Amino acid sequence: MDPADGLLDHPYDVYRRLRETAPVHRITGPDGTPAWVVTRYDDVRAALADPRLSLDKRHATAGTYKGFSLPPALDANLLNMDPPDHTRVRRLVGRAFTPRRVQQLRTPIRETADRLLDALGTRGTTDLVATYAAPLPITVICDLLGIPGHHRRDFREWTDTLVAPDPARPEAGKEAVVAMLGFFTRLLADKRAEPADDLLSDLIAVRDEGDRLSEDELMSLAFLILFAGYENTVQLIGNSVLALLQHPEQLAAVREDPARLAGTVEEFIRYEAPALFAIRRFPVEDVTIAGVTIPAGETVWVSPSAANRDPDRFPDPDRLDLTRDASGHLALGHGIHYCLGAPLARAETEIALATLLERFPELALADDGIRWRRSLRARGLVALPVTYAQKSF
Repeated sequence: MDPADGLLDHPYDVYRRLRETAPVHRITGPDGTPAWVVTRYDDVRAALADPRLSLDKRHATAGTYKGFSLPPALDANLLNMDPPDHTRVRRLVGRAFTPRRVQQLRTPIRETADRLLDALGTRGTTDLVATYAAPLPITVICDLLGIPGHHRRDFREWTDTLVAPDPARPEAGKEAVVAMLGFFTRLLADKRAEPADDLLSDLIAVRDEGDRLSEDELMSLAFLILFAGYENTVQLIGNSVLALLQHPEQLAAVREDPARLAGTVEEFIRYEAPALFAIRRFPVEDVTIAGVTIPAGETVWVSPSAANRDPDRFPDPDRLDLTRDASGHLALGHGIHYCLGAPLARAETEIALATLLERFPELALADDGIRWRRSLRARGLVALPVTYAQKSF
């Protein structure tokens, strides 16, 4: 039996078994290729910052898992880069996600959250992923980039196709990639013709005036910001709401003191991270992790989700505890590849939760049959059916 069998259905049970039996395991990936899995906190933290573990797919041994199959125009992004290219590209876009810039976005985020909840009315039943957790981050990131509203539903569909492929439609992933490539090609052309006060116009200016980005890097960066800025935050918001609704004592504590919510986002992120694994890595030389030697070029999956449930780092890790000091969790990475959009994802999650709980004191799960997306790329909900009502007087 493969040591990772059951991972999609019961990830934390599998992680516990992996951590307890060995620090590093060789498994078979979803495409049938072998990979090495690292699950213990100290080893995961060290691996995330180890420069010998490259994100560049050119270091991969033939026949190993490489992740998305993207054309060059979408593949020249930060998730496939090592220094010095990674350093150069990250520096150019980093100022868009500074804490100061994110602080300026808090009011528009709250306005978007209010508008989405207004549309629900005063009471009813809804799929909170479809009506709130998904449209909030796609609106925020599209506004930041300067992407017109009528394109947003298409992008959600393309992203969903890539992160949770339908086995019955193997051609759907390729179709989504082709559609996205066409979309970004047209979008960049439109922005060049009519620049605006948005991040994408700024990046085009960097490319065209300073030539510090190649054309492929420009398009790939736009793709990554939109993809990651939407996808990770959808999972964070949905997972956090579910965690609260499944822990009524924690929900009651937050309702009693709403101000404490700002300090609890880290625990939500630790408890149910938006992905089961970090981006795959490839050793540029033979690398030994916890006494296990991994040959150069083979695929390494480090699991922040497993590390965040390691009892040697977080006591009683399977319990949601909003009083816990969850600092040091690895859900958003560590080292030079730490999530660029982390400040924005935190702000969106905090505001989404605060606005929802304030608006609907009577919020509850409408269905116990919660279904998770069958994906190693995204730990998120297929849907989150809830009943809701405003406070009655």
